[in-house]
Amino acid sequence: MLTGTQKAAVVLMQLGKERAARIMSRLEEQEIEDLTSEIMRMERVEQSMADQVIEEFYDATSIGPALGGGMPLAQHLLEASMGAERASSMMERLQSSLAGSSFEFLQQADARQIASLLDGEHPQTVALVLAHLRPEHASAILAGLPGDMRGDVAHRIALMERASPDVVSVVAESLQRKASTVLTPREMSAVGGVKPLVEIINRADPGTEKAILEGLSERDQALAEEVRSLMFVFADVTLLEDRAVQLVLREVETSSLSVALKGVGDDVRDKILRNMSERASENLVEEIDMLGPVRLSQVEEARAAIVQVIRRLEENGQIVVRREGEDEYVA
Repeated sequence: MLTGTQKAAVVLMQLGKERAARIMSRLEEQEIEDLTSEIMRMERVEQSMADQVIEEFYDATSIGPALGGGMPLAQHLLEASMGAERASSMMERLQSSLAGSSFEFLQQADARQIASLLDGEHPQTVALVLAHLRPEHASAILAGLPGDMRGDVAHRIALMERASPDVVSVVAESLQRKASTVLTPREMSAVGGVKPLVEIINRADPGTEKAILEGLSERDQALAEEVRSLMFVFADVTLLEDRAVQLVLREVETSSLSVALKGVGDDVRDKILRNMSERASENLVEEIDMLGPVRLSQVEEARAAIVQVIRRLEENGQIVVRREGEDEYVA
């Protein structure tokens, strides 16, 4: 049974490209995106199904032959209705969404069994799969992989930018066939890049996090540093306990701190000032005001230096970094 959106997509496919594009240009962006998603899924529509759907639209005046759906038609309709730039952006989101749905059969499966399913697969295949799963799920699976494989998979996720829909489909179909012998029916009931990898690592336990970062460092030191810098951003200083902030401030020059606080949110500014003496906080505010406009690159450099101080203190065990969403600590 077709949904209302699927029926609307069938009608548009019968109207011809130009008329369909004119209709889509009058719709809301979310409606356009929903319709385009359905058109992309429909490679061809049987004439009998099209006739059934058209009969429901009593005001239709003509019925043309069935049109081929798929990527080309979806791209054309989007470009005609909203312009090439917006169409390209929407197509990218939709392709990513559709690719993710290819691994829907793994979303509810136990992490240990997925790790078993991926045993023997090439690290690039494992990276592709994890990049399409929820970060917390992918993190649990990554933790279950052999130690020497974690760094390799992490490295591949970070360097992965786009994946061909055909490749995603082939991998998903192959794993689904394999899954029928590994996962029970009950258990069967974005692409890569540095950011998804950071989200995965941020949800890992400390031991797994350390192992992944060490493995990544062995393969690509610069990439490992990039991942580390993204794992705790300057704005996350609000997550630190006051004592930790005070320890950080002892390691940072006032001149560097004043640059880092230019344009920062009130919550971060207040967190810093609250952990300084009254005189020191007054001097800092005065220095910030006297700076005037500061280049964004200078601000980012100063913030990065402070983040490095935080990371060093954490590695030395002097402070504890509590990430967003983690349980509170009990003294």
